[in-house]
Amino acid sequence: MVELIARHARRVVYLSTDVPGRADDEPAAVFHQEVERLIRHSGLGRTFVRAIDFAGNLPAWAGQVREGTVRWPYGRARRSPVHERDIADVAVRALTEDGHEGAAYVVTGPDSLSHAEPAGIIGEEPGVAARREELPPETAREQLTAAWGNAAFVASRLRARESFTRGPERVTGTVREVLGRPPRDVRSWVRDHAADFR
Repeated sequence: MVELIARHARRVVYLSTDVPGRADDEPAAVFHQEVERLIRHSGLGRTFVRAIDFAGNLPAWAGQVREGTVRWPYGRARRSPVHERDIADVAVRALTEDGHEGAAYVVTGPDSLSHAEPAGIIGEEPGVAARREELPPETAREQLTAAWGNAAFVASRLRARESFTRGPERVTGTVREVLGRPPRDVRSWVRDHAADFR
């Protein structure tokens, strides 16, 4: 696939993932690292846009929000959710402007937030109050494995989440550096998607 792209393009911007906080043997991390390796050796001009935690995952809570209680494990974990429009804006800039070749941009939101904070913002912005409740990791493992169908992936995601209880997911200045403006925060994302929670 990379060889085919290299025949028809001069530059590629690849939406990848950041490895810190992830197990090196996690399938997603392994996949993205291999694709990056292939791109590096293809001769293409390239920029890697590595996103971490997507604010776009929040609608997974929508049903629980409507019921009034959001249950999730490791509530003390601090993540830095990024708005998908910021990822897209960085990617477009890297694709359409000179000066980004060879860069590996780690794109995050502006804040490191605990699980309770996005739940609180969802309550304030769409006006659907929801409290947070700790879900035991084993219960989460069972529920997520049933929903996602991949026990190894679930285990790796729970390990990563647990690691963010010991140290927060990093916050980068990439959006400001590349776009010259601050990144959109979770409150902005929730306003854009308020209908998803009603």
